[in-house]
Amino acid sequence: MDFEKKPDAEGVVENADGLHRKLSNRQIQWIAVGGSIGTALFVSIGWGLLEGGPGSLFLGYFFYACVIGAINNSMAEMAVYMPISGSFIRFCAKWVDDAFGFMAGWNFFLYEAILIPFEISALNLVLTFWRDDIPVGAVCAACIVIYAILNVFAVRWFGEAEFWLSSGKVLLIIILFFFTFITMVGGNPTHDPYGFRYWNNPGAFAEYITTGALGRFEGFLGALFAAAWTIVGPEYIAMVAGEAIYPRVTIKQAFKTVYWRFGIFFVGGALCVGIVIPYNDPHLTNILNTSGTSTGAASPYVIAMQNMGVTGLPHLVNALLVTSIFSAGNSYVYMATRSLYGLALDNQAPKFLTYTTRNGIPIWCFCVTMVFPFLSFLSVGSGSAQAIKWLVNLVTASQVLNYVIMGITYIFWYRALKAQNIDRKTLPYYGWFQPWCNYFGLTFTTIIVFIQGYTVFLPGKWNVGNFFTYYTMIFVCILLYFGWKIVKRTKLVKPHEADLVWEKPIIDRYEEAAEPPLGLWEDMWFTTRKVLGKVGLKKKEVV
Repeated sequence: MDFEKKPDAEGVVENADGLHRKLSNRQIQWIAVGGSIGTALFVSIGWGLLEGGPGSLFLGYFFYACVIGAINNSMAEMAVYMPISGSFIRFCAKWVDDAFGFMAGWNFFLYEAILIPFEISALNLVLTFWRDDIPVGAVCAACIVIYAILNVFAVRWFGEAEFWLSSGKVLLIIILFFFTFITMVGGNPTHDPYGFRYWNNPGAFAEYITTGALGRFEGFLGALFAAAWTIVGPEYIAMVAGEAIYPRVTIKQAFKTVYWRFGIFFVGGALCVGIVIPYNDPHLTNILNTSGTSTGAASPYVIAMQNMGVTGLPHLVNALLVTSIFSAGNSYVYMATRSLYGLALDNQAPKFLTYTTRNGIPIWCFCVTMVFPFLSFLSVGSGSAQAIKWLVNLVTASQVLNYVIMGITYIFWYRALKAQNIDRKTLPYYGWFQPWCNYFGLTFTTIIVFIQGYTVFLPGKWNVGNFFTYYTMIFVCILLYFGWKIVKRTKLVKPHEADLVWEKPIIDRYEEAAEPPLGLWEDMWFTTRKVLGKVGLKKKEVV
């Protein structure tokens, strides 16, 4: 593809692989926010509090944020250097082993695709916070139609939708942070300045499974595993790199903001949850053990508001949870489609899936992905809804496995750079403290993958179903890797033979010809002016 040709009227440039670079700096930044913040931060976080207490919850989230921050440091170096469609999935095939890329791609695709019907089902349950007679089938159908509109007609629609939906998530976090601070200093209906009371009574560290020091350590592990389900981000930035305008600038900025997002949103959120409600709150315990974390009523914040007698605010929180869940499903559709497209580009999925529309949409990949949302209609029957939860449980390990895959890929990337005498300081993104930072992230994500189901091995705890829930995807990945390796007779890529040029010249020519992107706030101001202009304001009124 020759990037010296002029972009179209909207500034769109066709990418080398048929997709279009249409996502602006503003949209990339907010997609990064939307991809990393899910409903788990507002609802599922309750399990971490229940099992570990506020102290373990805070430490678990802080530690895991550091672990994924280390992986982000590695992923950023690779993705900013080679911002292509399929990102780390294709890096695996090109720099590690074709079989490794095959395994990574299908692991990521299945994980993202299966989460789509789960989020739609969760949306139905959150709506029951207001009334329980809303037609489940109608909600499922509406979500599928809207996802299709946002993902098919233009990538920019997806980016714009994620910008506004992610803004709702940020607004929700800000509201909950203010709620925590105001109520803890006495600004609540009971005028009780409770402060850090619950850190003292019932205490900062809960005992889980056993008692004593071991029980408190197991409580920390419970909080850590809750963090592993909640804290995500690098993979979403990497997967949109192939459709970002001026990617080496916009993607680099997005990766850099991951660190403060982890610190403010996740670690700050864990601190706030431990302040507003005790880990032994009977309402929290009861609803988690009966309804799980599928409904907005299970949010520790909502329970805390109800305990204090705060009215009105729980409805606003639940409304923003609806937008959060919808945004998550929308992101999963996009990510699953692009991961399948990346597999097809490397001949690891049927070739017809590489076809794209004039708008740069991999339409057949989208059609395959949209088979999965129809599983949400199973939730029309309460018994069949368990099938969706079962599928999600099976792919839970896939999330952490993605980071293990990124860490392994970075090792091969680092070795290749060294073997080919490429100075890492010349790269557009230079990762800190490498390769030791990567070793830190890779070591602990690998440990978490293997120990997250340790409870099934405890005396009297063995359960075949639970065992497969935790470890199925590990076995699936092993089968995918060795199956493809045997059939295709692939070999590990030697450091001096790794193709580090690949699509680099194409991307270099594009960035040399393209105008630098607007800054984040400049882009937001420009978009605001554009919107105001469309509603009839004169130019001099919006300039």
